[in-house]
Amino acid sequence: MILNAIQAGEGPPVVLLHGLFGAARNFGAVQRALAARFRVIALDMRNHGDSPHAPDMRYPVQAADVRETLLSLGIEKAAVIGHSMGGKAAMALALRWPDQVGRLLVADIAPVIYQHGNEAIAQAMEAIVLTPSLTRQKADAALAEAVPRADIRAFLLQNLRFGASPHWRIGLTEIAAAIPDLEGWDDVPGIYSGPSAFVTGANSDYVAPEHRPVIRSRFPAARFVAIKNAGHWVHADNPAGFLSVVEAFLHEWR
Repeated sequence: MILNAIQAGEGPPVVLLHGLFGAARNFGAVQRALAARFRVIALDMRNHGDSPHAPDMRYPVQAADVRETLLSLGIEKAAVIGHSMGGKAAMALALRWPDQVGRLLVADIAPVIYQHGNEAIAQAMEAIVLTPSLTRQKADAALAEAVPRADIRAFLLQNLRFGASPHWRIGLTEIAAAIPDLEGWDDVPGIYSGPSAFVTGANSDYVAPEHRPVIRSRFPAARFVAIKNAGHWVHADNPAGFLSVVEAFLHEWR
């Protein structure tokens, strides 16, 4: 599948992969900052943003989407940065096609199985009645029980189009059915020995100490960095801190 790509800048290619229910534009500030030195490609993952919809969301399939898209853009090797779901897709890409990944930065996720509660969130989103009278306030209220945090509800509702014919921009049906795969992890064979950084939010518990041996077994060059004043959405919680780490990691990327 060829994914929708937003490009900026010139130079060595850097690819940005967003998380579940997100979109390429979530990395807008990072992309603008890096575009001074790099060709930065932010991708809408399948069933997200302006990319096509399809039922299969297993990580090897998502990794193949990224590879196919980059090759279609004439990019044979890139530094790859992925957050959460995008981080798992980035890891799968690096393990399956290591020669295409010059450097790997994974933001707040590990190659393990999780139970994040995304099934309840997807069900609450699907339960919103899409009528012309629907307002953002009503949609927000409908999500409040399943999603207590107002900022996360606002993030989710970026995907809902209001007006005479309200609709979800994302492939919500496909995503909801794929939650077990998205919270899971396919045991992709291979080892990625290239430079890799696993960046976590200091206030997040997504990457636990017991995950480090698992990570190092597949990514032996892995370095670990925790960013202060940040949770799982590390690039949104502390943009300056995240960007500083990214720029340092990409310093030698040519």
